[in-house]
Amino acid sequence: MTKFPEDLQILISALKKLPGIGSRTAERFAFEFINWSSEELTHFGHLLADIRNKIPPCPICGCLTDLGHCRFCDTTIRDSRSLCLLASARDAFAIEETRTFRGLYHVIEHLLSPLDGRYTDTLRVDRIESRLRQHQVQEVIIAFDSTLEGDATALYLKEKLSMLPVKITRLAFGLPVGSSIDHIDGGTLSRALSGRQIL
Repeated sequence: MTKFPEDLQILISALKKLPGIGSRTAERFAFEFINWSSEELTHFGHLLADIRNKIPPCPICGCLTDLGHCRFCDTTIRDSRSLCLLASARDAFAIEETRTFRGLYHVIEHLLSPLDGRYTDTLRVDRIESRLRQHQVQEVIIAFDSTLEGDATALYLKEKLSMLPVKITRLAFGLPVGSSIDHIDGGTLSRALSGRQIL
């Protein structure tokens, strides 16, 4: 098999880091980029280089901000009595589409995964506890993917937060085991939110 030029191989390897992108798809994308004009490539490169500066995570909740303003932290339009814990800022947008939840969000640092070097000491539970006290939160909703890592993290946080006077719930029926929140349709996600159970 003929090897691709070295720079093309580097590009293919970079594209394969994207979720759901295998070797064949990465190769197709790479060859498609080669056909783009210099102007298109330059524009795309600037978009990638600036995206983290233009849409930074909120220092309070971890969701993505818009021009420095976090609409998810605005307690004038959101119910501060409930706090929804997420593993990814992307999940906030999936839940918002259901129009079921009007509380606050909090994106944790990561899900627990000892094999990947992600342990409990970097979860920053103190930040969650601080927000619970600040807003006198009455319910914590754990909205992690139904995976081994999601389950382990949910149980750990339940144990750590159970010392506080809050009800702890987790998304209930409607979420298949092994599923990702951003792949669930709005109706199923809405039912899961409505039917959440005490953890």
